[in-house]
Amino acid sequence: MPCAKVRFHLPGLRYNYPLNMFWISLLETHPEYFRDGVEIASFFGCFPLSLWNGGRLCPREDQCDAGFVTNVIKNINAKGIPIRYTFTNPLINEEDLKDEFCNFCLKAGEGGMNEVLVFSPLLEEYIRKNYPSYAIDSTTCKEIRDVDTLNAELERDYKYVVLDYNFNNKWDILDGLKHRDKVEVLINAVCEPGCKRRGDHYKNIAKNQRIILRNRKLPPDKQIPLVPWGCEYGDHNTLFTIQKYPTFVSPDMIWNEYVPRGYNNFKIEGRTANLFSLIETYSFFMLRPERIQEARLLLMRNLEEMHVVTVTRPKPRKFEV
Repeated sequence: MPCAKVRFHLPGLRYNYPLNMFWISLLETHPEYFRDGVEIASFFGCFPLSLWNGGRLCPREDQCDAGFVTNVIKNINAKGIPIRYTFTNPLINEEDLKDEFCNFCLKAGEGGMNEVLVFSPLLEEYIRKNYPSYAIDSTTCKEIRDVDTLNAELERDYKYVVLDYNFNNKWDILDGLKHRDKVEVLINAVCEPGCKRRGDHYKNIAKNQRIILRNRKLPPDKQIPLVPWGCEYGDHNTLFTIQKYPTFVSPDMIWNEYVPRGYNNFKIEGRTANLFSLIETYSFFMLRPERIQEARLLLMRNLEEMHVVTVTRPKPRKFEV
């Protein structure tokens, strides 16, 4: 009997792109390193600087050109993996729909393989009308915490609905959901359970993203300051600190609780995470525990050869007495 598929949606179209491409290669060449049934279901994120992006703020210094965008899409799709745009900005207006860069990104990914995560009903309607080849996914940024609303969302025309992390491990609720094949579970949320500021954080990101784009066109003395935001949880939590939360989903839970119940899609957040933290997270969830050290060594050596990780060495000096 074939093992059930355990499908992971991984973060990053820009900063994590080299790691993600190597991770695909590792799964292809060393499937014995991986837990049973592991598949890569999508890579999600945006190409900076995308006005429609939500959930994470991209550095103000970054901007992707057309060639990079098209090559990343082509290379990921060539592996049979969709890209998934995180167009989850909650503050979209009519004028924003004309954004040249975001429309270019959608045009570059047309063809029927790729997806878009949405929040704004206005943007969702625009994408459905103008880019019908994209599958539409409902984002966890909507913070759906009511069971009836969640079931209604699952009845709508979405490929996936990313579960609010506060539903994690609540088996009485999960056992009552329909369309479990459409449910995607966020397994490593760094937010404290029941965070009341999460929605405001998404709005802060949207406001600052707009400011960053405006500042790119302004001289240094006219720069608009970003709206400050601080969080003692998300800014400092790691894979190891969040394991104390009741919302944390361990590998044992994935294979022994979720998959037997018909839940097969799992999202790993970390689009702007530290590279080494992300390596630990990928390894923790997807690799067999007894093969993690071997796989990690292979990964780090390849990242050094690709100049993703730079190891400095002492410069030679002239011998003098």
